[in-house]
Amino acid sequence: MSVKPQHIPVLLTEVLEALKVRTDETYIDGTFGAGGYSRALLEAADCKVIAFDRDINAVRAAAAICEEFPNRLTVINKPFSQMETFARIEMTPHATPPLDGPLVDGIVLDIGVSSMQLDQAERGFSFMHDGPLDMRMSAEGETAADFINTASEEDIARVIYEFGEERRSRSIAKAIVKTRAATPFTRTRELADLVLRVFHGRKEDGRHPATRTFQALRIQINDELGELEAGLVAAERLLKPDGRLVVVSFHSLEDRIVKKFLTERGGREPNVSRFAPPQSIKLSAPSFQIVNTRPLTPSKGELDVNPRARSARLRAAVRTNAPSWPSDR
Repeated sequence: MSVKPQHIPVLLTEVLEALKVRTDETYIDGTFGAGGYSRALLEAADCKVIAFDRDINAVRAAAAICEEFPNRLTVINKPFSQMETFARIEMTPHATPPLDGPLVDGIVLDIGVSSMQLDQAERGFSFMHDGPLDMRMSAEGETAADFINTASEEDIARVIYEFGEERRSRSIAKAIVKTRAATPFTRTRELADLVLRVFHGRKEDGRHPATRTFQALRIQINDELGELEAGLVAAERLLKPDGRLVVVSFHSLEDRIVKKFLTERGGREPNVSRFAPPQSIKLSAPSFQIVNTRPLTPSKGELDVNPRARSARLRAAVRTNAPSWPSDR
């Protein structure tokens, strides 16, 4: 009997329909997590999956699924922003340098923090249970505690405002700097309680007022938006003609990046004036055909089973046979 993953993959039916999984094709799961998408791909057809995750815990936990699908699943401990380099090495191991050009038939990216990471208090992603104020998806680099204990008040306010879309970012940053002068932050509950005091104990839109601050710090610590932008460019370079890209995002900042990328690559230039001379508008040939101009969202049935899916948005596109756009675009 197969061992099912503990979490519930978001928009799974819609992801599989968008990818149109076929036998003998190769897919990339850029955000392996607990393996929900990878498992579904492998069960849908006799295909191969190359998965990426920068969380070493996720890679270690993948061993059971790799054994269940021998020679069909490879899980690489790297962020999906680097998937072009490592997918080429995996698929062309004897080529020096690895072969250029398109190699894979489909790519799925499920952006943001995984359910496993949220549920582990020691990872510091959630304030629902007290834990170290860490928030790193990998075990490397600056922690959330490092950032708020050393960054300037201006930088803290900017991060909370830009990445959390938090209107009280300046008040929160000021309170952080004042508090850390006496006692540096080390725990998630300390930060959550401070934000709650800034809001005078009131919830915003039915949510804990620290929700946006924690989101902003997580995005900052893991460079999530930069990772997404780099991952989209890598996907464009890796996908074969008619290959399919599926991205599931969970908040407006991510969705805007995906929408902008696909809008441009789909042949529309959002910021070009209609009064500009025709010869001044130099567009590359469209590298994607957009499948759904409006993002797909979870059904009520899915939300009843998995409330965490409430903010999920799915966008899909099909790779054309046009060359990849220059990286400076």
